[in-house]
Amino acid sequence: MKDKIMIRDLLLRTIIGLNDWEREKKQDVVLNITLYVDIKKPGQSDEIEHTTNYKAITKHVIDVVENSDYKLLEKLVSHIAYDIVHKFGVKKTTVSIDKLHALRFSRSVALEITREKHDFE
Repeated sequence: MKDKIMIRDLLLRTIIGLNDWEREKKQDVVLNITLYVDIKKPGQSDEIEHTTNYKAITKHVIDVVENSDYKLLEKLVSHIAYDIVHKFGVKKTTVSIDKLHALRFSRSVALEITREKHDFE
């Protein structure tokens, strides 16, 4: 799929990490989400019902992240990708996350996954 909707630099706070001190208070994470969708029809019709509701996806992601309590970034991004393809019907998504100040002398530690529905079966 050539077309993409990108949600960039979503700054959120969540409990994430293995160490006790990481689990005491929420930490900053930055998410970037790419939705691989066909925008030909909404590009012609200019009708909202013909496109992917990225506002609803963003609200869902905010709720998931801010109310989650994972040890691993890998689990959190997998949860987000699963929900995007299963709850919102997006055929393929890429989700990246930066955990800010996770390592001394670094801005962040980041990871990125790309998933389609069949990746979860």
